[in-house]
Amino acid sequence: MPEFKTLVGRTAPRQGSQVRTALILAGAGSALTTLESDLKGAGAHVLGASNCEQLVQDSMRLKPDVVVVFEPAIPAGLFAATALLESTHPVAVVVFTDDVRVETMGQALASGIHGWVVRGYSSERLRAELQLAQLRFAREKLQRDALIKLSSQLEERKLVDRAKGILMNTANMPEDQAFRVLRAAAMEGKERVGQVALRLIDAARNAEAINRAGQLRMLSQRLVKLHLLAALGVERHGAVALQRASVDRLVENLSVLADLVSTATFGDLLDACLAAWHALEPALAAAGRGHRLPDGLDELDRAAEQLLEAAERLTSALESAGPIARIQVVNVSGRQRMLSQRYAKFALLLSAADSPMDSASLLPRMAATRQEFDGAMTFLRQSPLTTAKAQAGLAAADLSWAIVHGAADASPLPHWRLAIARASEELLDIFDQLTERYEHSLQVLVGQ
Repeated sequence: MPEFKTLVGRTAPRQGSQVRTALILAGAGSALTTLESDLKGAGAHVLGASNCEQLVQDSMRLKPDVVVVFEPAIPAGLFAATALLESTHPVAVVVFTDDVRVETMGQALASGIHGWVVRGYSSERLRAELQLAQLRFAREKLQRDALIKLSSQLEERKLVDRAKGILMNTANMPEDQAFRVLRAAAMEGKERVGQVALRLIDAARNAEAINRAGQLRMLSQRLVKLHLLAALGVERHGAVALQRASVDRLVENLSVLADLVSTATFGDLLDACLAAWHALEPALAAAGRGHRLPDGLDELDRAAEQLLEAAERLTSALESAGPIARIQVVNVSGRQRMLSQRYAKFALLLSAADSPMDSASLLPRMAATRQEFDGAMTFLRQSPLTTAKAQAGLAAADLSWAIVHGAADASPLPHWRLAIARASEELLDIFDQLTERYEHSLQVLVGQ
């Protein structure tokens, strides 16, 4: 189409709000020339001519005020082109045609066409048709913008209500106080309340995911510890019952994490935890059938260590991706649960005469675990998120921890195994509560 080559790419500066620019879509020959001449007479500057395949691209490049289509018989790709144009680069579209079918009119309206003139083209009416199409386009834009704004406000209200619910449940505050907290955070950060609400929801979700992933670490060590207690005859029935409860807790956490974490971002890390559990489960069952301590213990502990490593990677990744810098405290507190169970496991192995592991391999690992635990206690005591209640919890943890490593130092005496068992469970309870308190703190949720 030679006319297309001569027309496309012409540009001219606007000369005020009365000047309108147009992009033509018409058949070749006299129709194109006539339409261009009439548009100029109507006060519109013609930017170029296009076709169905290039309409969106040309419109985005030339940015016309109106697209004028002159096609007696509607081309097959017109409605697809105008629909794509409406969704990507909305502009007023006027069609002059001989097509009188109602079905075609319906397609025209659905595809974003604002003027549909059947057998009524005239140069005298052209300017009015263009102006009417532009008015319809402007009206639709106002309605569309209002709908988007209303939808955004409704969505923001839902977010605020959800964020208030989180604060009411976790911080035990009434609804009006929860809203004041959100509003104060918004004013301090010069944000909308909805933005703060969304960040709080994301932070709560991330904190819960970190807590639950951290529990997988702890459970990997607790299951081995409980197996050792049962095999050594230390509160055997209670140990077996706690082991079953630990398995249920582990499976529940894996299920909840599947809903909490992004599959695209963390799916491979969660899959590694699942694979490690699928290896640990049969090893746990096999070790439970043995009557002597060494039966299946090596395989059980190796499988537990694989779950520990997989859970550690997942927890660290979740912490790094968290929206709040202070989310680290949730991970550190949660990790104390694992370290307490790990240390107790080593101490029980050291106390057993028929242990498959000797003291030369156990003692360095115990020392490293104790050092990590003590270092984390210092971090938690100094954290600005540690309230007076949390400090009291840490003081109670100090007492239980002293019993555990004091009993471990006296490990040749079998009666100290019971002290290790009970004090390590006390530590687990203490750090479960502390981690939940950190998870639900306003500083973590709101970022204050």
